[in-house]
Amino acid sequence: MAGGTPNDYERGSMEIGEQSSTWSLFMLMTKWGSLAVAVGVLFLVLWFMPQGSFLTALVVSVVALALGIFFLREKPAAH
Repeated sequence: MAGGTPNDYERGSMEIGEQSSTWSLFMLMTKWGSLAVAVGVLFLVLWFMPQGSFLTALVVSVVALALGIFFLREKPAAH
């Protein structure tokens, strides 16, 4: 076994700063990546559907992107 006795661990003694930073970055990338994928799919669906147009798809996608950015941005912490 890797050194020590099984009772060496003390609950709450582990430094979790790196784990917390990694989790925050993962959530940030997931949030913005999901918005990018959703806007991209929306654009392609509206452009290539029957009677679809590039300009309509572009306008709707830009509006959806703006709304997504508005609703997903970081809110200031209320204390």
